[in-house]
Amino acid sequence: MDVVSGEDASLLQSATQRLLVAALRLYLDLRSRPRPLLRHLARKPATPADWSAVDPRAVPVAAVQMELTLVKSASQYADMCYEACRQAAATGALLVAFPEDVATHLLGLLPGIERMAGAAGLGAGAGAGATGAAGPSIKVADVFRLMGPAMRRIYVTTFSYLARAFRVYIAAGSAVLPATGDGRPVRGAPPPPVYNEAHLFDPWGEIVGRQRKLHLLPMEEEWGVEPGSELSVFGTPIGRVAMPVCMDSTFFETFRIVDALWGDIVVIPAANPEEYSFWKASRGIWPRVQESTVYGISSCMVGEVLGLKLTGRSGIFAPLELSPRGDGVLAQLDDPHRPGVIAARVDLVALRELREKRRASRPSRAMWRELSTAYGEYRARCGKSRARP
Repeated sequence: MDVVSGEDASLLQSATQRLLVAALRLYLDLRSRPRPLLRHLARKPATPADWSAVDPRAVPVAAVQMELTLVKSASQYADMCYEACRQAAATGALLVAFPEDVATHLLGLLPGIERMAGAAGLGAGAGAGATGAAGPSIKVADVFRLMGPAMRRIYVTTFSYLARAFRVYIAAGSAVLPATGDGRPVRGAPPPPVYNEAHLFDPWGEIVGRQRKLHLLPMEEEWGVEPGSELSVFGTPIGRVAMPVCMDSTFFETFRIVDALWGDIVVIPAANPEEYSFWKASRGIWPRVQESTVYGISSCMVGEVLGLKLTGRSGIFAPLELSPRGDGVLAQLDDPHRPGVIAARVDLVALRELREKRRASRPSRAMWRELSTAYGEYRARCGKSRARP
């Protein structure tokens, strides 16, 4: 009787895993074809927004609070996004904001995702992966690399169509995706980095803005997600828009940089993996809006799936001077656990007037010169410390 050596068994297992991954990629490619998805969406009614008389003193915007559930098909995902966008567009919104991790629903397309998520350690407080009897650990980033091509196709196809059909700008939350389009490994090269990246679609369905999350949760770092390195502001006919992601709003520098870049509206897609607390929520978008001179839109993901419990109260915020009740809140959902849509109008003329008034008494250039020097030195020290063995 032939005996298979340990080395031969390892090679056989490796070959089997490669065949399985190739089969999964083919399966996901078939499940994510754009044409059937576009035909499905085309059957749904959509009333285009009216851009004929846009008033900069009353620009309508809306925030979507969405429930995270695993879907079994691209059409099911598109239905969820369509219904949320339809409700937001019905308020007259010209800018519709979606939550963080808005493509994570699509993990449901992957057969055995619940078992794989357990092996990868997906969940609050979980590690980067686990090693079991079946073989080496599965990292969460590897799952997103495998799903990357299918998730990107469905995500982009869906939101591009919705933006075009409703003739609105869509800040389409963020999606955890590999940096390259297909996420496939290249022999001899390291795997592509995975980022949590926000996207802005214009009313013609084109992507006109991308923003990678700058400040990761410890959980995301354990997963193998990489942080971004730049903060951008994108010009639109309804104001200059920035899209820092979730934890980015807990640092005052994020909003002050947007303010310095003449940003008007800061959209924060969020997915907080914790029980809702008013005091914890208060460390985010509301104080940042007050410290700067911008409007803020927070769109939260809620629900419980794969060991993650997400909560939040989506809302639209303004400087105290520009809010009717003087509390900095233009509109906010009450329930931190259920999906919904909230809308308000923002006055860009009053915002810019207030910014000029504040800047007249703020030594902003000197402050940013000093901060830039300090951050440059800090970044250099971090780079040296990481390079040490």
